[in-house]
Amino acid sequence: MTDKEPIALLGLGAMGTALARAWLAAGHPLTVWNRTPGRAEALAGATVAATPAEAVAAAGLVVTCLLDGASVDATLAGADLTGKDLVDLTTGTPADARDRARRVPGRFLDGGIMAVPPMIGSPDAYVFYSGDRDLFDAHRGALGVPAAARYVGTDPGLAALHDVALLSAMDGMFAGVAHAFALIRSARLPAGDVAPLLAEWLTAMVPSVYRTAEQLDRGDYTTGVASSLAMQVAGNATLLRTAAEQGVSDELLRPWADLMARRLAGGHGAEDTTGVVDELLIG
Repeated sequence: MTDKEPIALLGLGAMGTALARAWLAAGHPLTVWNRTPGRAEALAGATVAATPAEAVAAAGLVVTCLLDGASVDATLAGADLTGKDLVDLTTGTPADARDRARRVPGRFLDGGIMAVPPMIGSPDAYVFYSGDRDLFDAHRGALGVPAAARYVGTDPGLAALHDVALLSAMDGMFAGVAHAFALIRSARLPAGDVAPLLAEWLTAMVPSVYRTAEQLDRGDYTTGVASSLAMQVAGNATLLRTAAEQGVSDELLRPWADLMARRLAGGHGAEDTTGVVDELLIG
C-alpha cells in the first residue's frame, strides 16, 4: 500500500522510460503502455497495460510522452478521458497544445521538458507546464518527481512557447560553437585546447541576456550600450573575411550578419543589437 497517487504513462521512448523510472523510484503506482510492449520489461514494479484505454482507466492522472501530436491522437483515440486529468509531455507547438486543450473532455496541461533523458531526476531538469491551474496544483507533487515543475500560465500554448524559445537559443549557441570549431580545425589546432576558452567566453556573455530583456521591456535600445550596432556590423566584416581566408563556410554567420546590416541600414546604428528582435517579427 502507498499514499502516492497512481499514474498512467503512455509512451516509453528514451524520455518516457526515464520518467517511468523516476516515478517508480518515488513509489508511485505506475501503469504503462507502449506500442512496442518489450520496452516495459525493464521497468520492475510497473503494471503493463495491453491497450491505451486500459492504461487510462487505471489512473486519474494520465501522462502522454510520445513522438508527436498525431501519435497522441492515435493513442488516445479509443480511450475514455472523461473525468481524467491529461498531461501531454509530447514536444509540439503552442497551436498544438491549444488545439488539444479544446478537444479533451477533462482538465489538460501541456508540458515542455527542459532536459535530456539522463538528466531526469537531477536538480538541473525542469518542465514548463501551462493550462489548467487546478490540475497543476492537484498533481504538483507527482509532476515534480522526475523534474522541477514550473507553471507558466493558463494559456495551454505557453509551455511549448517557452520550450521552443529556449531550444531556439540553444540551437543558435550550438551554431556559433560549430563555426568556432570549424575555424580552429581549419588551422589544424586541437579543439580540446580551445574548448575551455570557448566555454569561459560564452559564460562571460550570459549577462547580456538580461540587458537585452531590459531593453526590450523598456523599448529603449540605446541606454547602456557597450558596443553599438554600427560597431558590431563593422566587426562582422572581419568575421566573414576570416571565414573566407580559412576556407570555412559563412552560412552559420551570414543570417545574423545580414539582419544586423538591415537594422543598421534603417538608421539604428547607435542601438545595441537588441533591435534585431524587431526585424524578426513578421507583420
